[in-house]
Formats: sequence, structure tokens, C-alpha cells
Amino acid sequence: MLTADLALSWRRGRRTGPRTIRADEPQMQRVAADLIALFRQHRDRSRGDLERALEEYVGADPDYKVLRGLIKLLMDRCLFDTISSVDPTEARRVLFLKARHVHPVVDSEAQRQRVLSDSARELRCSPEHLLHSLYADLPENHILVEFDEPTPLELLDEYNLAQAQALLYRCLEMRIWLEPQPPEGYRRLFDAVKAHRLIHTIRGTADTGYEVRLDGPLSMFHRSQKYGVQMAVFFPALLECDRWRMRAEIAHKRGGSAFFELTSAQNRFRLHRPTEPSYQPPVGEKLMEKWSRREGRWAMEPSRAVINLGESVFIPDFVFHPKNDPSGRCVYLEILGFWTPRWLRDRITQLRRAGLKNFLLAASNEWRASRQSLTDSSPHVIVFQTSLTVSAVEEALESLASGDET
Repeated sequence: MLTADLALSWRRGRRTGPRTIRADEPQMQRVAADLIALFRQHRDRSRGDLERALEEYVGADPDYKVLRGLIKLLMDRCLFDTISSVDPTEARRVLFLKARHVHPVVDSEAQRQRVLSDSARELRCSPEHLLHSLYADLPENHILVEFDEPTPLELLDEYNLAQAQALLYRCLEMRIWLEPQPPEGYRRLFDAVKAHRLIHTIRGTADTGYEVRLDGPLSMFHRSQKYGVQMAVFFPALLECDRWRMRAEIAHKRGGSAFFELTSAQNRFRLHRPTEPSYQPPVGEKLMEKWSRREGRWAMEPSRAVINLGESVFIPDFVFHPKNDPSGRCVYLEILGFWTPRWLRDRITQLRRAGLKNFLLAASNEWRASRQSLTDSSPHVIVFQTSLTVSAVEEALESLASGDET
């Protein structure tokens, strides 16, 4: 993705959008091909060499921001590594210790060569290899070992997509309207929202369609940058869904706001690499793995339910059943992504108002998006740090069962 300083957008009245380029324009195709060739030619060479070649290519081009954006995307496709026959830290330690005893070595080339030869002998390498290794761990000396080479068209399409993603760094709120469609279509978008841990409210029914409201990074005071990246990464997943329209309110740098609008029928943004097809929260994966190794009275399995609450919907990640209990009782668990105490209180109110009692919400302090403290407790909420433990979930399940909540 692009950094904020490389983001380009337009605004006309209350409408805004990313400033894109013509991917089929011959001049841009040639520029993209030139840049890709530069990266290809610098495979197995230093990052410093590559950056100097890129600086020379950009020069004083008036479209330098576009070129810098394309270069940033190509850099993201690179893997740089320290290539050295001797550990650079150890090479510096040995050489500097020996040089300390004959300081200053710069006054005598013979002295300098003697220190270098003695150090190389101790490190069991040649003086040339020692000199090469001395600062091999500095970023400019890292070697380009892998380059995931795109075609010119792929690079230009990726640039246009990245400009749209960068616009969402300044998003206040996004609303998505889903048209009626098969259940798997709804679940695909809901899974994408949850996979990127976005604070969301979903209203509607399967028959009439759903409205999804997502809080934007500029709607919060804490962790907005981290949240903004998640919203931007979510955008390609939205493009892969069917029959939707989107309206994002974007804060303008000079004050006020405007709206970025898009529909699934548009063809401005093309994806060349598919996003992750399914969602499973990492915290949930670990919990399920630990649960399978432990004997208890509750069975755990993934949930694919979309529970209609009337004014909203509930999308749990897991469902728990008491073993050897034919009554069909169950408890649903949702593992939250980003959250605020206010949003959590509102969510509990929605669930209770709909008459749902058999639910648990697990909220990690790592993803709290507000400095506001959680003043009230609820038997339906499990607050944890980074790992959701089996014992914490079992305790919450038993608490609900003993209170006839299920």
C-alpha cells in the first residue's frame, strides 16, 4: 500500500475519490515496464545501488509522486536480506578491538592492513570478505534476493487500487448496502469485515438485504493509524463481493468532508491477486486447538450462523453445546476485533433487546480503540489481554448456565 504522503485524490463539492492513472495508456505502460526492469536488473545487488538507479530515473520528473508511488509498490514486492560470510556484528567487534590497540590506524596503511589481516585470521575469512561483511547489515547494503515481478498492467492496476486504499486512511465512516442474495454472499462480506477487525453495525434481513456501517479511523482517538491500515486492507475484499454499493465519508485535509462512492458494478479497480477466501480469528484458532485437547462438559465448533436481531444481526464465531444434553441448548461466542467500551455497551443492549441471552463477547485489550475505561461488567463479556484461555471461556459458560441464561 501507499504511504499518506504519496496519496493523491480529487474533490468536487461533496464528492471525492482517488486520483487514478490510465492503465492502458502507452506512456504509463512504458514507465511501468522501465521501473520493473530496473528492479529485475538489480536482483542480487544492494538496496543502495537500486535506490540510486531509481533516483536517477525519477530525476526532476513533474509526475514524481506517481513514480514514487509505483516504486513504493514495487519495493513492497521485494525481499532484502543481509548476505555476509561473517556476522557483521562479530566482524565489527573483532576489528574494532584490535584497532583500539594501535589507534589511529588511518595514519599508516601498513598498520591498517595488519589489523585487517589479524582480524580476518581470527574470524577465519579473507580480508576482502571481512571488509564486505563489516557493514552488510545496514539497510543500504542489504541484497535484493527476491522480487515478485508484476506485469506493467498489474502494477498500474495495483497503483490505482492503492490510491483508493490510501483515501480510506482519512475515512470517518463507511456504509455498505448489500442487495438480496444467497446467504454465502452475505457471509463473504461479513467474514471480510470481521477478518479485518473493523468496528461494525449490521442492520437488515436476508430477504431485504443488509446495511453495514463501519467506523472509520478518524472516528476514534486511539490507534487510528493501525485501524486505518486495516480498513484499507479490507477494501480489496469488498471488491470481490457481489451486489453492493458503498459510500465512505472522507475528511478533507483543509477541513470538511466529502463522499467516496462506489458500486460492485464499477470496473475502475481490478484485482490480480485474490484476497483470503475465509476468516478464522487467530485467537479463535488457538482456543479451538486447546479446547480439543481438554475434556469438559461443553463441545465447541465453528459457527456459520447469521442471527437476525430485528434491528441488527449477530455473527458469532463459535457455538458451544453441553455434551450429552438433548435439549439443544447452546451458547454463541463472538471474538471482537477493534472495539470501544461505548460500542460494546451498545452491542450488549442490542442483543438483550432482541431477547438473545445465550451469547458471549470476547474483547482483547490489545484491540481496544479508545482510552475510555470499561466501567461496568457483564456476564456476557470476557475481557482478555492477548490470549483467550479455555478456563476463562468455561467460567463464562458456567456462569451463564447457572443463571439460566442459556
